[in-house]
Amino acid sequence: MSEFLQFLFSGLTVGAVYALVALGFTIIYNASGVVNFAQGEFVMLGGMITVFATAAGLPLPLAALVAIAATAAVGVALNKLAIEPARGAPVVSLIIITIGASIFIRGAAQLIFDKQIHSFPAFSGDDPIHVMGATILSQSLWAIGGAFAVFVGLWLFFTRTILGRAVLATSNNRLAAQLVGINTDFVMTLSFALSAGIGAFAGVLITPITMTSYDVGLGLALKGFAGAMLGGMGNPKGAFAGGLLLGLIEAMTAGYLSSQYKEAAAFVVILAVLFFMPQGLFGRKSTERV
Repeated sequence: MSEFLQFLFSGLTVGAVYALVALGFTIIYNASGVVNFAQGEFVMLGGMITVFATAAGLPLPLAALVAIAATAAVGVALNKLAIEPARGAPVVSLIIITIGASIFIRGAAQLIFDKQIHSFPAFSGDDPIHVMGATILSQSLWAIGGAFAVFVGLWLFFTRTILGRAVLATSNNRLAAQLVGINTDFVMTLSFALSAGIGAFAGVLITPITMTSYDVGLGLALKGFAGAMLGGMGNPKGAFAGGLLLGLIEAMTAGYLSSQYKEAAAFVVILAVLFFMPQGLFGRKSTERV
């Protein structure tokens, strides 16, 4: 039982980060139809900027806020400089643009920061919490709680605010949203800023546990994309659940089979979803009239 709980805690911790990355994918996909493969770099920036801001003497909470704000600005720049000028291009072209942006951000981070692995102190210390023979770090609770808080906040934003409903309207029909007076350009900018900020928040939460470096973004992007696909692309509830489920699959695979197969779990999930359930676990089947 203790062994299962240990794997469960590990899976929920990593899955919470995957869920945040998947939510970032979902926000931009709903607003623009673009799968943003630079999403993992936002997580990297959140961790790296926090590391160097604390090294410069800023308190950790302020450093984290600076990292989230700076990363959100990078997201806005990505939209303004790369996505908006290519509006009307095929979706595949836009996806390639985001891949190029990911490579550019990774290279810039290598030059601005360094190639070393970094971390910063956990929010509540490093003493583990013992539960029925298993242990969980207090930072893991911060990561899991932070992911749930972001999910609830997004749900309230999209269902209870006029601005959130404007984002949903733009995702459903951009032209119709423009006709009723919604500033769709602002909605797009907000979506990229929100997605990048959530990614940076994930980086702040997970860096004390897994550490960070300039090249961690690609792997996180693939895992977040797998989580979004598993839950149903474009479905926030599905993205959140898919990210958590993917983390649990990885942890159980590493624990009961071998850690050598852990990294393959995400790719097996993507292939299985594409073959057997293209709409994902929570997605809806759609039909188009031709």
